[in-house]
Order: sequence, then structure tokens, then C-alpha cells
Amino acid sequence: MSGLPGSLADFGPAALAAVVVAGYLVVGEPLVGHVLHRRFEGRLRTDPGARRSFYVRLLILEWGLSLLALVVWLSAPGVDAGQVGLRWPQEWPGPVTGLVVLLVLAFVVVSTRALRGGALLEAAEPVRKAGEGRHAEPAAHATLALLPRTARERRLFTVVGVTAGVCEEWLYRGFFLAVVAAVAGGLPTGLLVVVAAVAFGLAHAYQGWVGIVTTGLLGGVMAALYLQTGSLLLPVLLHAAIDLRFLLVPSRVLPTGRAAVA
Repeated sequence: MSGLPGSLADFGPAALAAVVVAGYLVVGEPLVGHVLHRRFEGRLRTDPGARRSFYVRLLILEWGLSLLALVVWLSAPGVDAGQVGLRWPQEWPGPVTGLVVLLVLAFVVVSTRALRGGALLEAAEPVRKAGEGRHAEPAAHATLALLPRTARERRLFTVVGVTAGVCEEWLYRGFFLAVVAAVAGGLPTGLLVVVAAVAFGLAHAYQGWVGIVTTGLLGGVMAALYLQTGSLLLPVLLHAAIDLRFLLVPSRVLPTGRAAVA
């Protein structure tokens, strides 16, 4: 699939704003995500509403960024809806991309079964000793803390999962790749996939190196799926399914945080 903007001039008076927003996604979002997550960790041990509060902040941040990117795009006279993926799929994914997507779906099914069986309890958070910093938890444990436990948290997490599918695909595939293509001019599809993977992985830096690599690979798959179909629809559905699978995990098999002991 081709048809991405070929020049930054296509963005017209919105060119500078487009570059700034795209740059924030690569540089600013990892920093903001790190700060927000560490603050969330600090509140989680003492505030029963910390998880819901964090979900709300995520929703405000993602929808705010998405609306900002939408305004920038609407101000770009030479970039139509198809060039940012806002249309129905134009063709099916190629055989390689299709196979990778099937593997991702298989991973979703297998991992969900493992999670429901209590696999996360093996990664339960270790007891912190007195004198350790309040952010001493490994990144993997901090990520597990995001998963919903109560009925209210699960309802809000449903909105978060759908929001991630819609907003992050719009931001990191539709909008971001349009700006990258416009700035670089004529980058091959393979390089666009790599750039999208790196940007998306860095956005999840708070999850540590494993999280960066994992989400980066998934971001690359989403980018390939988008670029081959010409639409954000399939990436949005796949992304939302990956996040929402956690709703199938019972609270009883999720590890619980423990307070520091002497």
C-alpha cells in the first residue's frame, strides 16, 4: 500500500505542529509515561483508588493527544483521510504479514489461558525490605500492578483497552507514520515498520527492556498490517483484543502487592 504523504509541504501550515507532536510521541511520551507510572506505584500501596485514578489519567492523556493530532491533521490541506488510515481496508495483508498476525492471535489465546491458570502468581511481587526505595519494584511487577482487580476497575479498564486500540493506532500508526513519511520522503515500507516499532516500544519504556522489545515487536506488526491494508481498522481491532484479554483473567490469580517489612 502506498499513498502516504510525500512531502512535509502536504501538511501546509500544520507542518511544524505535526513534527512537534510526532517528536513528542518519540521523546516526550516515554518520559511522561515513566513519571506517571512511578507516581502510580507510590500511591498504590496506600490508596485503594490509585488504580482507577491512573486509568482516568491514561484516558485523559491518550484522548487529549489523539484530539490534538486530529486537529493538526484537519489543518493539513494536502493530507486526506486515506493517507492517515481513516478508511476501510483497501486490500488483504500479504502472506507473511497474515501469518505473523495469526501467530499473534495464537499468542493471545495461549497467553490468556496461561494467565487464567495462575501464571502471574509465579511473578508475584517480592517483599521489599526496609530502606529500599519506594520505586524498587522490577518493571515487570509494576506492569502487573496495572491489571484490574475489582468490578469497578474492570469496567474502567474496558474503556482503557478500547481507548488504547483506537488512540494508539491513530497516534503511532496513522498520524506518526504520515509525518515520518512526509519528513523522510519515500522511505520503503520496511523502514517505516522499523521506525513505528521503535517509537511504540519506547513509549512503553516504563515496562523495562522486555516491555520495550515486546511492545516494539507488536508495534511493528500493527504497522505492517496498517501499511499493507491501507486502513487502521484491523490494527485497532487486534490491539484492543490484546489489551482486553486481561479482562478474562480472574482477580484471584493476580499477584497482590505487599507492604515493606523490616
